[in-house]
Amino acid sequence: MNAHVFDRFESEVRSYCRSFPTIFARGEGVWMTDVGGRRYLDLLSGAGTLNYGHNNPAIVGRVIDYLTSGGIVHSLDLHTEAKANFIDVFQRHILSRRQLNYKMQFPGPTGTNAIEAALKLARKVTGRTNVVAFTNGFHGMTLGALAATANPAKRAGASAPLANTTFMPYDGFLGDEVDTLDFITPMLLEGGSGVDRPAAILVEMVQGEGGLNTASASWVRRIAVLARELGAILIIDDIQAGNGRTGSFFSFEPFGIEPDIVVLSKSLSGFGTPFSLVLIRPDLDRWQPGEHNGTFRGNNLAFVGAAAAIETYWTDDRFVGEVAGTAALLREGLLRITANLPGGTAQVKGRGLFIGLSFAEAQVATALSRRLFAGGVIAETCGRRDEVLKLLPPLTIGRTEVEDALALLGEAVSHEAVQPRLAS
Repeated sequence: MNAHVFDRFESEVRSYCRSFPTIFARGEGVWMTDVGGRRYLDLLSGAGTLNYGHNNPAIVGRVIDYLTSGGIVHSLDLHTEAKANFIDVFQRHILSRRQLNYKMQFPGPTGTNAIEAALKLARKVTGRTNVVAFTNGFHGMTLGALAATANPAKRAGASAPLANTTFMPYDGFLGDEVDTLDFITPMLLEGGSGVDRPAAILVEMVQGEGGLNTASASWVRRIAVLARELGAILIIDDIQAGNGRTGSFFSFEPFGIEPDIVVLSKSLSGFGTPFSLVLIRPDLDRWQPGEHNGTFRGNNLAFVGAAAAIETYWTDDRFVGEVAGTAALLREGLLRITANLPGGTAQVKGRGLFIGLSFAEAQVATALSRRLFAGGVIAETCGRRDEVLKLLPPLTIGRTEVEDALALLGEAVSHEAVQPRLAS
């Protein structure tokens, strides 16, 4: 197969393929295979879109059956059998089991589409324009979501003013000894700060693109209280951290809060097709018919896949226990790796299977990603300096694959992190 077609005819905007330069042909579980027959252990999972692995038969089988039966594929927002079944399954097994009460909005199929819908609704309901977002946060690449994204390189791509957002320091941004809410609270509540009262507070429980920064329980609870005091809509961006990635279906579950709006996407469809969902507190659902729409807000294949994923993995607590065991195994292995490094070289960051190694010398993470790819492992970097090697294995990854990945990572770290430091 001619790889030059990409250089000749595809836009220069492509990125992941530059880090992992091969042509992939097949995927199965935690493995991807290129056209030359080489297998790669996939710890990228479509940037968190394949929580159940590639071509999971329990999910894809249901989708194939639906297609061969002549089921509706595209439907705008018409009522379909596939949508009705998804709504019923999601309500019974996800929302009701957690005593959560939300209306479901199906916007355009990507995460950034859903963020745009959530921000528009918050501004409509409150009559305010300002949104509070956080340092190192990432919410999407369309202009509204990008305005709430802190990464300067991504913001520069807008080539236009990105307004109506006030950035506040995320938990830990000013150091472990500082509770940033001691700064945020008076800035938002007291007069004279120059900050307009916000329509919404938009926050991730784990900042995936921002470097696997995690919010503490006390910080999250104080944010929820502050939002209520302000009359602001609390929006939880669970696009990457949701669908079990942090251990529970929703990343905010361990903290005992109930957000006003929750945004889901990425792994929601179960098998990689575009699908997003905005969960709205019922009294906030003040849309007029057609006030926010999109041609592809009726992805019936995604409805089928999502229902299959939920019915396969989320009808009881067994899968949560399995993910917790896998996450503990991976974290313990990463802690062993860091314990064998010179002091201050690296630290483990993240929650659940949303985890990685942050290096004091930022270039180490990129070098590790390259070395791992050469050894047959796909893992990306994140953080404001790309200083974090981020691991997003499928939640269904087996113990053997985790141990293999840790062995390869430990060997790569010894070359890229230890030896250069000793030589210097």
